[in-house]
Amino acid sequence: MQPTFLNTPFEDKDRVKALGARWNAERRQWCVPAGIDLAPFFSWLPAEIRAQHEAEAKSLSLVAASVSTPAPAPSLPASNAIPLSRLLLGVSQAVAALYREGVWTMVEVVNARSTGGHHYLEVSERNSSGKVLAKSSAVIWAEQAKRILPAFQTATGATIGPGIKLLVRVRPVFRAEYGFQLVIDAIDAEYTLGDLEARKREIRERLKREGLIDGNKNLPAPWDYYYVLVIAPEGAAGLGDFETEANRLEAHGVCQFTYAYSRFQGEGAAAQICRALHTALDKIGRERSCMPDAVAIIRGGGAVNDLAWLNNYDLARAICELEIPVLTGIGHERDNTVLDEVAHQRFDNPSKVIAGIERTIVQRARETQGAFADIQRLARQQIEATRRTTQSIYSLTAVDARKRLDRARELSGDLQAEIQKNARRAVRRAQDAVRLEITNVRQHTHQHMQKAQREVPMLLSDIRDHARQSLQAARDQSQKHWQSIHRRSASDLQRSQAAMERAYSDTTNLARQTVDQARQRTQALMREVTGQGPDKTLKRGFALVRDAQGQAITSSHDSTADTQITIEFRDGRRRTVLGQEEQP
Repeated sequence: MQPTFLNTPFEDKDRVKALGARWNAERRQWCVPAGIDLAPFFSWLPAEIRAQHEAEAKSLSLVAASVSTPAPAPSLPASNAIPLSRLLLGVSQAVAALYREGVWTMVEVVNARSTGGHHYLEVSERNSSGKVLAKSSAVIWAEQAKRILPAFQTATGATIGPGIKLLVRVRPVFRAEYGFQLVIDAIDAEYTLGDLEARKREIRERLKREGLIDGNKNLPAPWDYYYVLVIAPEGAAGLGDFETEANRLEAHGVCQFTYAYSRFQGEGAAAQICRALHTALDKIGRERSCMPDAVAIIRGGGAVNDLAWLNNYDLARAICELEIPVLTGIGHERDNTVLDEVAHQRFDNPSKVIAGIERTIVQRARETQGAFADIQRLARQQIEATRRTTQSIYSLTAVDARKRLDRARELSGDLQAEIQKNARRAVRRAQDAVRLEITNVRQHTHQHMQKAQREVPMLLSDIRDHARQSLQAARDQSQKHWQSIHRRSASDLQRSQAAMERAYSDTTNLARQTVDQARQRTQALMREVTGQGPDKTLKRGFALVRDAQGQAITSSHDSTADTQITIEFRDGRRRTVLGQEEQP
């Protein structure tokens, strides 16, 4: 069979390609390969083919009308109504007659489930604003699934799941028992790849137009890692691999990690990642003095359509505008998302992210060790150079010092001779000067002696007169002081006598009072002693010892061996003889 060529304007080329048309390079025209239903291409068909297609559709509608009877009017009797099964059988035959072959159509999977090898889908069509224009159920029977799904998954890396767009060949089927259903028997993998790539291309072009796409890439790379914020799905396998190495770095105090969790697939996943990122950064800004060195966005592997949820403009823009370098480790090496393209650095998977961080830390540690070794080496070189310089300077200084010492010795000999000569000259001049001064002193002394001999008698007369005047004045002053002292002494004596009399009177009174008090205490004591006579003493449990004459024995020396004694108790007396006294 020959392909059917289309009359396709340039602006419709993407639409016909998506429906399954192919470009014929020889005729430079789009065509529909043989075996593909022409109904979706009706508006681009040549006029003669369009007329033929309209005639076939009209005939099919007549067939459908012949096998299905219109519903009777309410006024007709119930006996004229047809069974529901007959009505639905007519619809089924009309659908089967109209769609004998499969039709290529574009759908978006809303929901998917598999049972017994069969895959049951819910598919829809939406406009640019997200409004649902059409919706239907579809099925891939197990036999067809074994044939088409592995090839699709190998080509695209995607699985049939919610959110994925497909170009599928379907055959509409209507069964009276189950209703309307689309049976899928082929999937165009290139369309799905093209749709995913178109979505990324649209985001990429928009970020380029806004001048944001390289915002995060152009940030300076972290020189070292001390603190990292990690965004990941909670409990994911990739996160566990990351945490194993991260915990080891934290245990050694090398780097700290803070984790924020979010969904990474499904409706609203991108918005949730943005919220988790900004919430974590706000919390870090309040609680810490510095922001993270980097933000790591990680998740384990998955199907392409699972990762496609990350191809979101708002999320990509948030990464571009973030002033902290972003490291991505999403999926596997073959996987690529818009986040990988706009991030500062992309890694194949979460394990390689932590490995890259660790590699940088190790590199910085080695550089530090190398720098320290260089410093030690340079220090040793500098010390050795300084030692050599010092030794050289010391040698030159010693040589110069010896030269100067020798020169000084020569100069000192000359100077000593000159000094001795000058000293002898000075001594001679001093001797001459001393002789002259002695002569002058003798002359001045003789003159002063003569003058003193003339002036001393007059000075002695003046001294005598002055002494007599001073002596008379001293006598007068002494007489005045003696009189004043006599008066003060008489006054002090009178005061002392009065004080002594008062003291004597006070002492006498005090003595009398003391004697009276002593007399009173003595009398009281006597009364107490009198009241404490032998009878009262005996009544208190004591005994009174008397000798043969009836005298009280108060000492051990008052009695001897064989002395007869009387012991008086409060209730009677006992006579006895003292035994031999115990020797000390």
